[in-house]
Amino acid sequence: MHYNIRHVTRFTYESAISESVMEARMQPRTDATQRCLHFGLSTQPASRVMMYQDHQGNVVHHFNIPGRHSQLTVTAEALVACSAAVDPSSAADSVAHVPNAAVSSGSATWERLDALTSSGEFWDVLNSSPFARRTAQLETFAREIGLGRDYDPFVTVRQLTAEIYQRFEYSPLSTRVDSPIDDALETRRGVCQDFAHIMIALVRGLGIPCRYVSGYLFQQSQDGVRSVDGATHAWVEVLMPDLGWIGFDPTNNLMTGDRHIRVAIGRDYADVPPTRGVYKGVSAVRTELAVGVSVGPALASFTGDAPPFVPWMSRDAAAPLSGADQSQQQ
Repeated sequence: MHYNIRHVTRFTYESAISESVMEARMQPRTDATQRCLHFGLSTQPASRVMMYQDHQGNVVHHFNIPGRHSQLTVTAEALVACSAAVDPSSAADSVAHVPNAAVSSGSATWERLDALTSSGEFWDVLNSSPFARRTAQLETFAREIGLGRDYDPFVTVRQLTAEIYQRFEYSPLSTRVDSPIDDALETRRGVCQDFAHIMIALVRGLGIPCRYVSGYLFQQSQDGVRSVDGATHAWVEVLMPDLGWIGFDPTNNLMTGDRHIRVAIGRDYADVPPTRGVYKGVSAVRTELAVGVSVGPALASFTGDAPPFVPWMSRDAAAPLSGADQSQQQ
């Protein structure tokens, strides 16, 4: 499947600022299951955009706007070809009817997994990270759902995906971009970013490497997904013996397929925000952030108009040099 993607981020400052320095992780990855055929990133005011790859292979664009401005717009456009690595329907069947073979062979599979991780190569995706930490509320939730090494690792993770989907309400703007997982655990409400962090912490607690994936989800009408259209998305990837990295989407109770478009991978959201930067201006500048995302089949080419903007957040700067706002992944 080929997709056109347009991702527009607009920062508006109450008073003009004198400089913006920013980096963006918006370019879809090229790997075994997808290819980024074209990508362009532009800014208004115009700037010279540079790029590099981080240690995870994510493409990072960065730029500096030294002149005074009261608004900054970052526009990313991509053409991506995606294919499904795993058949979601067959995976769902394996969970709906847990085979005896999965139970009987589970012990051997866990042993292979432990041998795989014993080298220390996956230390960073096995231990706590800024947003995916073990907490008392997380331990309570794990006991509530009876999480343990009872079945084959694949079946265990697929069942956990379904548990998070069933026990949490999808509620846009119920948490913040920097909310700890306890906020969603306490209210049982959140967005994809929260569900991914909760799942990462639980999966790592079982000794399974797990990482955060930021990207986009192509939504078809009446397909039953809970994610907000016109926003970025987040899910997790889990390392399985003999299978490699497999994607699970707890927000929508799905295994990832050719509608999930991968942009960046990291330990959690802190590693892969769509935008990160600083600006220089007077104290108490109020910043407003709006985001618009369009994802569609490549045959439905864009007309040149920006996607509808969604007001995302606003805040008051507390110091002359302040962090540029980041968008929560919904």
